[in-house]
Amino acid sequence: MGIVVLVVHLLVALALIGVILLQKSEGGALGMGGGGMSGFMTGRSTANLLTRTTAILAALFFVSSIALAMLASRQRAPHSIVDVPAPAAPPISQVPASGAPPAAPAPAPQPPAAAQPAPVPAAPAEPSAPLAK
Repeated sequence: MGIVVLVVHLLVALALIGVILLQKSEGGALGMGGGGMSGFMTGRSTANLLTRTTAILAALFFVSSIALAMLASRQRAPHSIVDVPAPAAPPISQVPASGAPPAAPAPAPQPPAAAQPAPVPAAPAEPSAPLAK
C-alpha cells in the first residue's frame, strides 16, 4: 500500500509543478497564458481554473504526505524490552540417567606457595655498636 501512495504522491507533485508553471506570474515577465489565448478560455476563466486545480492538487499533496508519514511510522514502531519475552534459561544441573545424585563441584584451586609473599625480617630498633669512621 505504501508503494501505491508513493506513486500517487509523485504524480500529484508533478501535476502540481506543471499547473504552477502554467499560471501567469504577477510581474508578467514569464507568463505564458497572456494575450494569445482567444477562443478556448478567457483570461479570467483560465485563472480561476488554474487556481482551483492548484488548490485541489495542493490538498491531495498534503493528504498523501500525511499518509506516507503515517505508513512510515507504523513500520518503525518502537518496541519495548518489557514486551519481548525472556529467552529460555538452560537447566542448571541435569540428573544422570542412572539416578545417582550429581557430583559435587570441585573445590577452587589454591594458589602455589611461590606466589605468596615471603615474610620480611624485623629490623633492630637501635644499633648495638657505634659505626666507626
